[in-house]
Amino acid sequence: MRRFNVTGVCVPDKHYMVDISDKLAQIKEMVDYGDYFTINRARQYGKTTTLSLLKKMLENEYTVASISFEGLGDESFESASAFCQVFMRLVQSEMAFADVSEEYRASWLNENVEDFYTLGLHIKEMCKGKKVVLMIDEVDKTSNNRTYLHFLGLLRDKYLKRELEKDYTFHSVILAGVYDIKNIKLKMINEGAYIPAATENKLYNSPWNIAANFKIDMSFNPVEIATMLKEYEAEHNTGMDIPAIADEIFSFTNGYPFLVSRICQSIDEELGKEWTQQGTQDAVKIILDEKNTLFDDIYKNLENNRDLYDFMYGLLITGSGNGFNIYNPIIDLGHTYGFLKKGESNKAVVSNRIFEILMYDYFISKDSIPKKRITGVIQRDVVDGARFDMELCLRKFAEHYAEIYSERDAEFLEREGRLLFLSYLKPLINGQGFYHIESQFTDLRRMDIVVDFGSEQFIIKLKLWKGEAEHSRAYEQLVGYMDSKSLGAGYLLTFDFRKNVNKQPYAKWVDFDGKRIFDVIV
Repeated sequence: MRRFNVTGVCVPDKHYMVDISDKLAQIKEMVDYGDYFTINRARQYGKTTTLSLLKKMLENEYTVASISFEGLGDESFESASAFCQVFMRLVQSEMAFADVSEEYRASWLNENVEDFYTLGLHIKEMCKGKKVVLMIDEVDKTSNNRTYLHFLGLLRDKYLKRELEKDYTFHSVILAGVYDIKNIKLKMINEGAYIPAATENKLYNSPWNIAANFKIDMSFNPVEIATMLKEYEAEHNTGMDIPAIADEIFSFTNGYPFLVSRICQSIDEELGKEWTQQGTQDAVKIILDEKNTLFDDIYKNLENNRDLYDFMYGLLITGSGNGFNIYNPIIDLGHTYGFLKKGESNKAVVSNRIFEILMYDYFISKDSIPKKRITGVIQRDVVDGARFDMELCLRKFAEHYAEIYSERDAEFLEREGRLLFLSYLKPLINGQGFYHIESQFTDLRRMDIVVDFGSEQFIIKLKLWKGEAEHSRAYEQLVGYMDSKSLGAGYLLTFDFRKNVNKQPYAKWVDFDGKRIFDVIV
C-alpha cells in the first residue's frame, strides 16, 4: 500500500506522487542541448526526487553519474587532492548502476589524480566518446569555499574548451541545492566559513557564469496536485471532490511540494481520511502546531540574518511594502529560502499562507511590544462551542485598547497597532481556528485578515484613520472582498491616531450596499 511521503526521495511504487512528467521533459530538453545549469530551490522542494526521476528518464540515452555532497565530512574539502579522490569515488560508485563495462567503471578511480589539473585530464579521458551527464545534489553542503569554487572553475574551463572543440568533458552538468552558485559565497560568509578579501566581490564573483537559466516552475499547480489525489482516490474510493480539494490545498501552500504532501499525509493518517475543505483546514492546523525540519530552517534563517528578519517583520507587521527586485540581496535571499515571491503589482509578498501564518506567530511570540498586553479577555468570553463571537471580540479589544494604550504616542501605535491586535486575537482562536493575512493587500494603511474558526469565516479589515472619505472607501473595499468570499457580514477595525479628538471607542453595525459591517474605531 502506497503512502504520502515527506521525508527523503519519493519512489513511485511506494508513494503517492504528483505527475511532474512535463517538468522532467523540459529539463531533458536542457540536457539534450548540453546545458550546464543549477536547480536552486528552498529546502524540501522536491529537488532530490526530481533528480532521481530525471536520472531514470536519461539512462536510455546517457551515462548518468548522480552524486550528492550530503554527508561528506570536512576532510573531503580540506584540499584539492582530498576532494578529487572523493569525487572520483562517488562517480565510480554511481557507475555500478549504469550500463557501462566493469573496466570503464573501475577506471574512474585513479590514484594519480591529486589536483584539479590532473582531474581535468582524467575527466577528458573518461568522457571521450561518451555522453556523460553529471548531477550533484546538495552542492551547498560544502565546507570549504575555495576548494569547491576551484572545482566549478575546472568544469567551466572544460565547458568553454568543449564548445571550441578543444576538450572532452561532461555533456551536461546539473547542480542542485538551496543556494544558487552565484550566491554560494554569501551563504558561506553568513556561516563564517569564508572571509572574503577587502577588494573581493562578496556576492557575484562566480566561476559558474556559463550556466543556462533554469526557469522551470517546480511548485505544484492545482491541476498537478490533482494528479496525486487521483492516484490516491483510485485506491481508496473516498468520494472526494478532487478539483476542490486540490484548489484548497493550493490556496494554503501555493504548491510548495513538502507542504502539499504533508497536508495530504495528515488527512490520510491523522484525520480519518477527511478529504473535505474542513479536513484540509484541520490538517493545516496540525502542521502549524508541529515541529519539523522545514520550519526549523525558517526560524534558523530568520534568526541568523538580521536584515532578512527586519525585512520580513516590516513586510508582515508594519506594512512597509517593497517591490520585488531580485537584485536586492535581501529579497534575493528571501526568495532563495522560499519566503518570498513576486505578487501583484510587482510587490514582494510571502510565498504561501502557511509560511505567512508561521511567521506572524513567530513575530508575535518574539515582539517587544508591550509590557502591558491586552489580556483581560479569555477564550470562553468569545467562544461558545464551535462558534466564535467576533463582535464581542472586537468590542473587548476596543475597551482594553482604550484603557492601556490611549496615552501612547501615535508613531508607536501606527507602527505596532496591528501586532497588538494579532497578539490579542491569536490565543482566542488558538486550537480551534487560525488566521491568515491577504498579503497582496498589506501595506502601511491596510491589512485584511481572514479568520477561519470551525465552519465560520470572518473578514477583518485593519485601517489607519485617513479621513471620512477614505473611511467610506474602506466600506467599499470590504464589501468587495466579502463578495469574493460570499459573506454577508464583515468587520472594520480602524486605528485613529489624531490628537485632540474624542478617544472613546466607537463600535456599531452599519448597513452598506446590502452587507452588514461592524465598524470599530479605536
